[in-house]
Amino acid sequence: MPSSTWTPDALASNAISLRARCWRVVEAQSQISTMKLTDTLAEQAALENLIEQSKAKVPVECEHLSYLLFTPFRYIPYPFDSRFRRAGAADGVFYASESPETAIAEAAFYRLLFYAESPDTPWPANAGEYTAFAAEIATDKALDLTVPPLVQDRAIWTHPTDYTATLDLAEAVRAAAIDVIRYQSVRDPRSRANLAVLACRAFAANDAVDRQTWHLFFSRAGVRAACESPARSIPFGPDAFAADPRINSLRWER
Repeated sequence: MPSSTWTPDALASNAISLRARCWRVVEAQSQISTMKLTDTLAEQAALENLIEQSKAKVPVECEHLSYLLFTPFRYIPYPFDSRFRRAGAADGVFYASESPETAIAEAAFYRLLFYAESPDTPWPANAGEYTAFAAEIATDKALDLTVPPLVQDRAIWTHPTDYTATLDLAEAVRAAAIDVIRYQSVRDPRSRANLAVLACRAFAANDAVDRQTWHLFFSRAGVRAACESPARSIPFGPDAFAADPRINSLRWER
């Protein structure tokens, strides 16, 4: 079945149950930033509250979740296309990975994409600190693009830059009331799985259930990622993401 004919009914008939822990990476800077601007914990709490009041309203169906989980559903309109969310879309997507290492690969890629689009920006002198956090997912309405029959369209689901097919698919998936899409990571060198959570009802816990601290160091030699606990490191050389033409043309000497 060509991708253009994946109707909501056809997708609903292929829905599966999914119970999984997934990982997402965020910069560990928000609390540090406000701490620098205040003298006491009370002042910092007041500033955090003012900042919170200035932000977009959290969707009602997501209000029971912590900010780590509801943030991807909060801001509309969406400014640009991502794999399963169109520019201007009001519906959120919580992108995550089945392993923290895959989530780190995704984070490293998108940071490199910033440098590819800003060739005169020097590499940072110090490693950046990031938090990988885990969320629990439980749904009876998931779609797995890595197994038959949908894996037959793997080539278009995993295109590095053209999201036309996956954006069309996402619209049909939402029409079928499916909560989660499981798909192959294009950025992970080991091609492990990602999850696109489309609905807040898919979260089985209201807050993160685990956290890890990672540091990413960028240089002309690539990216080095290191986790504090459990201790481990991952190197991404200049060729790690070369399948993407935007990274392939990145100027590593800065």
